[in-house]
Amino acid sequence: MTVTLADLRAEAMDRLSGVAEGDGLSPADSALIRLGLALSPTCLHQPAIAAAAADALALGVKGPTLHEVAVLVSALGVHSLMTASAPLAALREAAGDPVLSAPDTPEQAALRDCRIGGDRYWRRFESRVPGFLDALLRQSPAAFDGFFDYCALPWKDRTMGAVQMELISLAVDACPTHRFRPGFRLHLDNALRLGVGRKAILATLELAAAAPLHEGVG
Repeated sequence: MTVTLADLRAEAMDRLSGVAEGDGLSPADSALIRLGLALSPTCLHQPAIAAAAADALALGVKGPTLHEVAVLVSALGVHSLMTASAPLAALREAAGDPVLSAPDTPEQAALRDCRIGGDRYWRRFESRVPGFLDALLRQSPAAFDGFFDYCALPWKDRTMGAVQMELISLAVDACPTHRFRPGFRLHLDNALRLGVGRKAILATLELAAAAPLHEGVG
């Protein structure tokens, strides 16, 4: 299935029906979003990284926050797991490997209870990437455990606010060279739940659409 920028924008417009205009993006937030886009694995545009970081510093953003953007966006690698885990498990099952239908081992059951339990966030996450967490746990308990640890890293130092993290993540999932709809939907929902208005969402999508193309890294 092809996902275009127009598809993502149309979906956002539908979700924004009835959402208040709210405030636009601050110059500092715009710079951080541009930084996240430029350093994302699907862009890695070094001049744009330097320009966005310099703009952010000039606007009063502290140095640790710049690196926290890099940590946040580096977790895009987990989208490989999100895209592949459930289909690979289904193929294995069809080939006679009961990876999905086998009962949890004691290790798997303990990890499932510890990492997911009754947490509402991960229940919402599961609705956006159905079958992923279960398939990941059943195929690699170590990767399942590491997934939660890595995703939690940007929340440990908290030099950015939750709204900033959601908007950066939303932009990266909507940029031309990524277009990851499950993450786009998740971060759009999270941003709206945090009270982000229509103007800021649309400004974020405009920045995403203008993200630099990947030119390679020497």
